Amino acid sequence: MTNDTYSQPQLNQLAGDIKQWAQELGFQQCGVTDVDLGHHEDALKDWLSKGYHGSMNYMADHGNKRSRPAELLPGALRVISVRMDYWPEQKGKAQARLEQDQSAYVSRYAVGRDYHKLMRKRLAQLGKRIQEEIAESAYRVFVDSAPVLERALAQKAGLGWIGKNTMLINPKAGSYFFLGELFTDLPLPIDAPYPKYHCGSCSACLDLCPTKAFVAPHILDARRCISYLTIELKGDIPEELRPMMGNRIFGCDDCQMVCPWNKFSRLTGEKDFSPRHRLDSAELLELFEWTEEQFLNNTEGSAIRRTGHESWLRNIAVALGNAPTTPTIIAALKGKLSHPSVIVQEHVRWALARHGEPLAETTERQETDKSSVR
Repeated sequence: MTNDTYSQPQLNQLAGDIKQWAQELGFQQCGVTDVDLGHHEDALKDWLSKGYHGSMNYMADHGNKRSRPAELLPGALRVISVRMDYWPEQKGKAQARLEQDQSAYVSRYAVGRDYHKLMRKRLAQLGKRIQEEIAESAYRVFVDSAPVLERALAQKAGLGWIGKNTMLINPKAGSYFFLGELFTDLPLPIDAPYPKYHCGSCSACLDLCPTKAFVAPHILDARRCISYLTIELKGDIPEELRPMMGNRIFGCDDCQMVCPWNKFSRLTGEKDFSPRHRLDSAELLELFEWTEEQFLNNTEGSAIRRTGHESWLRNIAVALGNAPTTPTIIAALKGKLSHPSVIVQEHVRWALARHGEPLAETTERQETDKSSVR
C-alpha cells in the first residue's frame, strides 16, 4: 500500500504506532508537526543580522533551509520530533564541581558517548519501521547534523515551550534532553503545539549567566556564551570574558542548572551517556597533561573531540588562570610555554600573568602585535 492510499483512520493508527515505537527505542517523548516555520524564519534572520552567531558562519550559509524542511527532504509534509533524557548524575553534583575551582567542568551532555550517533541510529530504525508499513514513504533523519530549527519544531510538536534561555523546557522533564527529528512525506495527523509559556516573571537564567550572554529573554548573543567560546570559537578567547569562564572547559550548564523546572528532570537510563574517562570529576591539571594522542583516544566517540586538542588546552589554560595560585599549577602552565600552538602559548601566558607570573614573552608578543597594527 502506498502513502497516498492510506485512509485517515489508518494514518491516525500509524501515528500512534510511531509514538509507541519511539518509546520502545528509548525516546521519552514523540510528537508530530507540520513544516510551517514562517514566524521562526523571521526571528532567525533578525538574529543573524545582528551578528549574534559570531563565527558560526554555517548558521547563515544555508539560506532558508533551516526554516523550510521541504528543502531538506523534497515533499516533506510532517516532522516527527523526539527527545531523549541525558542527565547522568544525582542533582547537586554538577554544581558542586563548579564550586571546586581546581576541578574541570564539562557540560553534562558531553561526558558520555556522542549523542548524535546514538540518536541517529535510533531514528533511522524508526524510519525503517515506518517504511515496513508504507514501503514507498520517504524519510530523512536529523540530530543536530543539518540546518534544522529543532526547538521550534519540538515546540510545535507539543514537546514543551522555548524558555527565556532559548532551551526547550518540558514541565515534567525540565530541559536536560536531546532533540532529534525525522522528516517524512506522510500526511500524518499533527499534535497540538505546546499551549502555554511557563517561565513567567522568572529571570534566573538571564541573571546568573556568567558572561551575561543574554541580550534579552529568548535572545542569546553566542559571542559571549561559554559554550560558544569553548567549543565553536577557534583562536583567542576575548580576554575580558576569560575570568568569567571559571573552570568550565567544554560547554556550560549554568542557565539550565538554575532553571526551577529542572527539579523535574530525570536521570538518563542510557548507559552510553554515563561519564567516561572521569570527565565528570577530573582535575584540571590531569586533563591539561593529555597529549594529543591521549586526547584523541579518550574522546573517541565523544562530542568533545569536535573542539580539538589545541582548543582543549586553550580552555584548560584559561581555567587554570582562574584557579587558586599553587606551585603545581604554575609549573604545569610553564611546561606548556613551549607548545607549538601560538594560541595555547598566548592563553598560558595570560594564565601565568593572572598568578602574578608576567613573562618577558608576554611583553614581547604584545609589542609585536602593536607593531603589526602600526
